Amino acid sequence: MKFRTWLSIITFVLLAVVIIAAWGDIREAFGYLGKVDLWILALIIPVQFISYFATGEMIFSYLRAKGNIRDLNVLKVTRMSLELNFVNHVFPSGGAAGIAYFSWLLGRHGVSSGRATMAQIIRFALTFASFVLLLLVALVILIIDHSVDRVTILLSLLLVVAAVGGMFGAIFLLGSKKRLDRFSMWLTRTVNKVVNWLTRGRKKKPLKEVTLATFFQDIHEDYLAIQREKKILFKPFLWALLANILDVVLIYIAFWSFGVQINPALIFIAFGLASIAGAVVVTPGGAGVYEVVMVAFLTSAGVEATTAIAGTLLARVVLMLLTIVFGYFFYQMTLVKYGKSPAQR
Repeated sequence: MKFRTWLSIITFVLLAVVIIAAWGDIREAFGYLGKVDLWILALIIPVQFISYFATGEMIFSYLRAKGNIRDLNVLKVTRMSLELNFVNHVFPSGGAAGIAYFSWLLGRHGVSSGRATMAQIIRFALTFASFVLLLLVALVILIIDHSVDRVTILLSLLLVVAAVGGMFGAIFLLGSKKRLDRFSMWLTRTVNKVVNWLTRGRKKKPLKEVTLATFFQDIHEDYLAIQREKKILFKPFLWALLANILDVVLIYIAFWSFGVQINPALIFIAFGLASIAGAVVVTPGGAGVYEVVMVAFLTSAGVEATTAIAGTLLARVVLMLLTIVFGYFFYQMTLVKYGKSPAQR
């Protein structure tokens, strides 16, 4: 069989694994459909596609400023962003798989591998930076809203401190090659000690210092490149702000369809906590942990438990199914179009 055929089969198998892993949530979410206003819930569809467009524009507005890809319209940008999200949902090590796939896809449009990778690094950096800014705004809104209890404020404050601290810590490290080298040496020794202890001496040095040092050197160079291009990052940053806001709007719509309107700032904090928790587990999209953290925070903030569970599951499942259905369709179209070698076309 051709490589394209094998890749399609592997994708289909991984897709089945994702659906099976989330099947419990899917069944429970569909059980709530009889209680929702389907017209309001249907708003998720256009908002999600606008969200995909905003996510894509983080990358493409940067590439246009660098002189690449001027011929993509709104539909093409949205489609390519949707494919990226599909790959990140389905393939193991979604972030790395997504970068590799999108770099390959951008290469079909004449973008070099290095520039494609840089564009995606900028996307991650601006998404996080805009998230921190919105997190600060959400915290101020919650403090002004006297109906929110102190525990919720405290948890929100801790998240803000962690996010801001993480951002400035990363800037401090990335700004100096010497600091990165020292951090690389410390991290290598620490990881090797932990792994050595866990494996009872069977794996003494699983992590090579030179490998990690090379990785941080590449990151340092990327950071310096971003520093030199501050002016052209303004538009991508605005798109990042919009993408983060729309993520919260999508969840808000799910709760609204139940006739419940929750403070968007509260949803944003819950979304942030759940996303961080979901990022450190191996389940597809952080399934299981994401929902638990989101529901726990909303419940602690005074949202009725059944409402918190219903709204969270409904939003997660609807968004996941839309990503999978449309993403798989466009992904297969791309493989059919670009999967052949030039000699075969």
